[in-house]
Amino acid sequence: MIATGGPRNSQPGTLNQLFFGAVERYQKPDALQVKVGGRYEPISHATLFARVRHAAIGLFELGVQRGDRVVVLSENRPEWAIADYACLASGVIDVPIYPNETPEAVAYIIRDSGAVAAFVSTAGQAAKIVEVRKECPSLKYVIGFDHVPGSGVDHTLADLEARGAAGLTPEREDAFKRTAMAVQPDDVATIIYTSGTTGKPKGVMLTHDNLYSNVMASKEVIPFSGSAVALSFLPLSHVFERMAGHYLMMETGTSIAYAESIDTVPKNLVEVRPTLVLSVPRLYEKMYAAVLQNALAGGSVKKQIFFWARRVADRWADQTLAGREPRGALALQYAIAQRLVFSKLKARTGGRLRYFVSGGAPLASEINKFFYAAGLVILEGYGLTETSPVICVNSPHHFRIGTVGRPVPGVEVRIATDGEILTRGPHIMKGYFGNPEATAESIDADGWFLTGDIGALNDDFLQITDRKKDIIVTAGGKNIAPQPIENEIKTNKYVSQVVMIGDKRKFPIVLIVPNWEQLEKWAKYKNLIWTDRAQLVTMPAVQAKMEKEVASRTSHLARYEQPKKVGLLEHEFTLERGELTPTLKVKRRVVDRAYKAVIDELYREDDPVLAEAP
Repeated sequence: MIATGGPRNSQPGTLNQLFFGAVERYQKPDALQVKVGGRYEPISHATLFARVRHAAIGLFELGVQRGDRVVVLSENRPEWAIADYACLASGVIDVPIYPNETPEAVAYIIRDSGAVAAFVSTAGQAAKIVEVRKECPSLKYVIGFDHVPGSGVDHTLADLEARGAAGLTPEREDAFKRTAMAVQPDDVATIIYTSGTTGKPKGVMLTHDNLYSNVMASKEVIPFSGSAVALSFLPLSHVFERMAGHYLMMETGTSIAYAESIDTVPKNLVEVRPTLVLSVPRLYEKMYAAVLQNALAGGSVKKQIFFWARRVADRWADQTLAGREPRGALALQYAIAQRLVFSKLKARTGGRLRYFVSGGAPLASEINKFFYAAGLVILEGYGLTETSPVICVNSPHHFRIGTVGRPVPGVEVRIATDGEILTRGPHIMKGYFGNPEATAESIDADGWFLTGDIGALNDDFLQITDRKKDIIVTAGGKNIAPQPIENEIKTNKYVSQVVMIGDKRKFPIVLIVPNWEQLEKWAKYKNLIWTDRAQLVTMPAVQAKMEKEVASRTSHLARYEQPKKVGLLEHEFTLERGELTPTLKVKRRVVDRAYKAVIDELYREDDPVLAEAP
């Protein structure tokens, strides 16, 4: 069975056509917004275009040629967009690098891509380049977004733009446009390096049309208005934010406001009042936990009102999702619930939000339904770097919780005999840079890309089971998909993060980072005494409590799927320790290695639980 989003509704195109066309169509005063001096300041389409033109001419003046690779090592900011569009307009291939990458990873990507120049944001990012520059013989120029004396950069972006502006003649401007329009749909636009959790990172070559086609397909599925505003905080180095939060917003005339940092997102939501927010499940998990925590921290009346409102909203959601319009008493109760409870949640998003979009990892159905019932719709989608990235996404008109939606126009999806999801269409990468063997292993002779994910199709809606490589096969030969089980456990108020372990073991276990605010409150209520969290997680009463909470979320599972042991960890998994991907997914294999001692102790041979394992 093949599911398809229908025929492609656009001709092959380039990102330069997209950018030039958007600037000409919209001419808005706030194409971009950035916080300066405590307030958000707009950058117009006209200003953005002029700066891109000057930077592109400046690159040419430096000697950067069409087809060269240029690294962009930066946080989200307007200069990232300027550098990107300047490279694209010059026929240059840009290579984004996550701002938190180690110097070793930065050096590998520069060497592997053969980058001749690097844009860097802060003095800290410049220091990474300076540290590894001797190891990167191809690197000729380092261009800083900020002017920091002694940082080791050769030029600043301001210098580059000034050079381009000084050399701007009518002939040079015509040459700039001709160069941009001479780029072909099949030309490589960017090389994005994967996280490399199972080996060295691979450079994914995405063409102009890979990304262009995905923008045009996504635009048809997710409705936009002329006054839309998006808050950008996922890393632009990741293809999800790059396509959807950058190119798609430009194409639709959506104003892009850059968050100051991931930590300031709650404050920036209220300041920017976005109509659309793209994020990963971790944000929604934290928002969900905060709402529950706030309700439980209140008095008995507040608690009763919250849970009454939640029950009403659940009934309203059930009817609405079934295609029925709630009426009578339920409609009245829902209106009251909105005013008393859910309006406060909406206010925290700025009060104008039309849609959340979720990608990068599976979202727990319970959390998705909670937001839907509250009147905040999360459109969950699915894709990979190699697919530019969107394969499927829920839309307001075709919406099913527990799925990642239907294929977008021009995209085909089918399920292989072993359950693996395959996809084909204009969104499939050109290949892995300098690695034809890996390319051949990923794309078959008929053009189907092997995603490595396991899933199923139902009425053309795709449901993801798990990553193929993450499927746990116990010593007894039982197959367990850990992600859905982890998502169930994460909805418990005492749980912050969870990872299931059990491959080639006699039974599965889970490692849990507790929600410390909830657990410590419970421990105080039980009159437990502890000096630090390391001591708290070793207490038998705490261990028994967390085992009970896990059991409450997993008792409906088959016996072989139920975790037999719970290991408690005092520290959250972090990007800095390499335990999370940039989209905050837990790296299961890294955690397995990092906490080997804890895991081995849970599997001790003399443990009585072992005897009870199936």
